Amino acid sequence: MRAFIFPGQGSQAVGMGRALADASPAARAIFQEVDDALGQHLSRLMAEGPEDELQLTENAQPAIMANAIATLRVLEQEGGIALSQKADFVAGHSLGEYAALCAVGALALAETARLLNLRGRAMQAAVPVGQGAMAALLGVDLARARAIADAAAEGEVCTVANDNDPSQVVISGTRGAIERAVVIAKDHGAKRAVLLPVSAPFHCPLMQPAADTMARALATAAIDSPLVPLYANVTAAPVSDPDAIRALLVEQVTGMVRWRESVLAMAAAGVDRFVELGGKVLGPMVKRTSPDAMVASVVTMDDIEALAKTL
Repeated sequence: MRAFIFPGQGSQAVGMGRALADASPAARAIFQEVDDALGQHLSRLMAEGPEDELQLTENAQPAIMANAIATLRVLEQEGGIALSQKADFVAGHSLGEYAALCAVGALALAETARLLNLRGRAMQAAVPVGQGAMAALLGVDLARARAIADAAAEGEVCTVANDNDPSQVVISGTRGAIERAVVIAKDHGAKRAVLLPVSAPFHCPLMQPAADTMARALATAAIDSPLVPLYANVTAAPVSDPDAIRALLVEQVTGMVRWRESVLAMAAAGVDRFVELGGKVLGPMVKRTSPDAMVASVVTMDDIEALAKTL
């Protein structure tokens, strides 16, 4: 069985999508549709920068989605592959969940772009710049990461944001608590603790204002049943009901991304092949979680052509 997976924030880079757009009318059409939906030249920003503007959450989120969907569209149109016939499940990491839903027909592309732009702006606005932070704890599992977060909290918000794989957990919260966690992490068995260059503390209770914004937006968004089930971040379980998807996308803003558990659950359901579209971030996490799985991370035209031959 096969799962297609979609990367989240952090996979953006100036130049993303440019080679695909140069090589494929199918990719150019995706980028143009996203530009039109947002009323901005996002594709130019992706291709040329400046980097600080691309890194803004409201730009990075739709850009990463657009790049992944462009990769998929090239695979489908030029490789003769229909994802709905080749995928048993889909999943996405944080904003990647929106790309996954777009890929399987639950969300229209223009709607996905607008929702992610709003999501990025709402997440940035939820906490004043400088008051929140995130850190990656390396060499610890979920239980140890939670112990570090609890010890560092001291009455402030400090929680696990992303359970990425057995050796990488990301924490999120107020800056003071996260900085304390980085200091004490090695004493609790972490190999390293690294503050992340993010502009807001994602996937923690401080994001509640953004969750409220997304609840209002998603209430009127058109969401259809996906062609194949989505493994949701906050449940690590498959979902196909549009109303359930709507609720989970709201919960996801403040909830933990249960990526490790999602990979294990998909493996337990029989998935032994994972295809990452538009990035090379999730593949290593999958291999560390499910070492026997076959993983392909697809970014370039050569990657797409090689994948098409194996599907």
